[in-house]
Amino acid sequence: MTPPTLFASGLFEGQVAIVTGGGSGIGLATARELATLGARVAICGRKQDKLDAARTALRADGVEDDRLIAAPCDIRDPDQVAAFIGQVIDRFERIDVLVNNAGGQFPSRAEDLSPRGFEAVVRNNLFGTWNVTREVATRAMIPARRGRIVNITAMVARGFPGMSHTGAARAGVENLTRSLAIEWAHHGVRVNAVAPGNNIRSSGTDQYGDVLLELARKATPVKRLGTPEEVSRVIVFLASDRNDFVTGAVWGIDGGQPLWGDVWSIPEPEGA
Repeated sequence: MTPPTLFASGLFEGQVAIVTGGGSGIGLATARELATLGARVAICGRKQDKLDAARTALRADGVEDDRLIAAPCDIRDPDQVAAFIGQVIDRFERIDVLVNNAGGQFPSRAEDLSPRGFEAVVRNNLFGTWNVTREVATRAMIPARRGRIVNITAMVARGFPGMSHTGAARAGVENLTRSLAIEWAHHGVRVNAVAPGNNIRSSGTDQYGDVLLELARKATPVKRLGTPEEVSRVIVFLASDRNDFVTGAVWGIDGGQPLWGDVWSIPEPEGA
């Protein structure tokens, strides 16, 4: 079943979009909406079973195989990234949109983090994002003098206790977003970031369990969890040609949670 969309039909007709980490959660929701709007879509990830399930979902939406690539790629490995981007260019001949969604982390107190654990998360979230971004920009977007890049980070502006490794990496991605927005503006490339809160119920946050999700819900002024589709709508706008004047921005999608205080200690109002 084709997912509903608020955007004009054919908005991405003739365009090619890459979504890393496109096998599930926010990445899959974004890939489905881009494909629904006419884009040829290439998704990648490390787990073949997720890619197979995503291919099945996209086919069910009516996306034909000639408009779809679903291939394994570890974004931490520059050689794998180069091969995947080469596959996309060889088949589709262009890349108009890049959504850097792939990433990952594990909860840990800072004093319990090993150097190897910290490095692994930074390599995944920061180095991996850079590997894909550089490859796409230099091989496709800068030569074409146009492109849209959207980096998916996290709500880290107030710090990220229990996630200092990914907080540091995601903050790096946000600064990278702003720096590249300036450097590549004259190439017609717009670079933005989306920062979902920990109150988005997706495959990424589900791994932390219902207890933490319920704490996040209580600390959200709108008193509910967000969905991957609510995040994908913002991503799709930023990735579209309808957006040409927004660049270097970080868009929070969190139900107002950062405005209210400490996510873990705010009491729920009576009657809520």
